Amino acid sequence: MTPNLWQTIRADLYRYRGQTTSRSFRSAYLREPGFRFTYYLRKVAFYAKKKKSVWIIAYAYNRILLHHYRFKYGFDISPLTRIGAGLFIGHFGGVVISPHAVLGKNINIAQGVTIGAVSRGPKTGAPTLEDNVWVGANAIIVGKIVVGHDALIAPGAYVNFDVPSMSVVMGNPGKVISSAGSIGYVNNTLNEAPTEQSLHAADDDA
Repeated sequence: MTPNLWQTIRADLYRYRGQTTSRSFRSAYLREPGFRFTYYLRKVAFYAKKKKSVWIIAYAYNRILLHHYRFKYGFDISPLTRIGAGLFIGHFGGVVISPHAVLGKNINIAQGVTIGAVSRGPKTGAPTLEDNVWVGANAIIVGKIVVGHDALIAPGAYVNFDVPSMSVVMGNPGKVISSAGSIGYVNNTLNEAPTEQSLHAADDDA
């Protein structure tokens, strides 16, 4: 793996284990479905830009494994989705994220979450989640909206509006109920890790 790819995976690993040793990698890979899936998601996204070269074998191998774990764990997340470093998927099952969505660094996703696109109307498009956003179980975030950094979307919330940074949103339809944000909910972060955008930029320079 190239340094930039490893730095992104390292940030993901730190979210699960609070360390980045080879032992913690083996532990997270074997015991954490979210990390195992994300590991192959990162590699497929990286090798996709190189699949017309000798790296096509690495791309195909990792793509097969990603496809396998997608159905095994119920994570419908495309490698085309722009996702920053430090992704944490706490539990497997029923996670759907639009390939047009943009997720920042250190995002927490629980089971049953949908981050989807809207096909018509003034909010046509998919959401952008800024850094350090926590999304609870069975929450739904849809449309071309922005969820500000350090926001918390409570379990079961339905969100189709811009969410200010440091907000807590609860209910269906969702409402901002406080400005406590996600502090204390998003932990084990490596803030020096590169964003997905910088990872792609490094690929372009390779």
